[in-house]
Amino acid sequence: MNTLALGLDRTMLELKMYFRERDQVFFSFLFPILLLALFATVFGPQFEGEPGGITAGSYFLPGMISAGILLTSFQTMALTVTTERDDGTLRRLRATPMPPVAYFLGKVGLVAVTALAQLVLLLLVARTVFDVSLPTEASRWLTFGWVYVLGVFGGTVLGVAYSSLATSSRSAGAAVIGPVIVLQFISGVYFAFRDIPTWLQQLASFFPLKWVAQGMRSVFYPGVLASDEMAGSWEHGRTALVLAAWAIAGLVLCVTTFRWTKRGSV
Repeated sequence: MNTLALGLDRTMLELKMYFRERDQVFFSFLFPILLLALFATVFGPQFEGEPGGITAGSYFLPGMISAGILLTSFQTMALTVTTERDDGTLRRLRATPMPPVAYFLGKVGLVAVTALAQLVLLLLVARTVFDVSLPTEASRWLTFGWVYVLGVFGGTVLGVAYSSLATSSRSAGAAVIGPVIVLQFISGVYFAFRDIPTWLQQLASFFPLKWVAQGMRSVFYPGVLASDEMAGSWEHGRTALVLAAWAIAGLVLCVTTFRWTKRGSV
């Protein structure tokens, strides 16, 4: 219980530090919400008469949720852990009586709170501003639940593991943000996945973001649009398998590669 209490305290501290960083709040927390508003406004007229009666807000919502998961979990962890390792924060924390588990609980709590808050804001904006019809079937919300949990958990542990690749906090931005942007463009976040070249679709299928986005489309899109996917269906079984495999692999990498100090430090 003492460790859990320390983890909760650490979560509160992490949240305070997170929301003090304006650039981080914008690019990881508010960015998907602003993009949803922008895309739904700019491309709204082009979606009149689309199959299934889908609107621009409904069309872009799954992608923005997927991007939000990526940014609040993977990008946030990869950047913050790298910075804390580079400036000596991790080394100092390791020398305190605080159990290492409390530190990781704080990171998990940070991602859980920010990802959930972002999701609520996204759905609120979509529903109230752009009149997006949210699913009413329990089965769709069940799908949403496991895709969301696997996506957030996998993104968190993969982000912590990825932080070990950056040599310093100065290089972390390019090492993290560059691949994140590319993955969003080839995974069907901003464009229709059917319009992406086949070889890029196959490349994107290796990474979890494509499957998170596909799972989210299956929740918010009408069933008729399943034919636009690579396999002509939503592939829930394969989506669960791929996301679970990445989550497990990320956890293993996180445990085996995590370092409290910079490379070369004693």
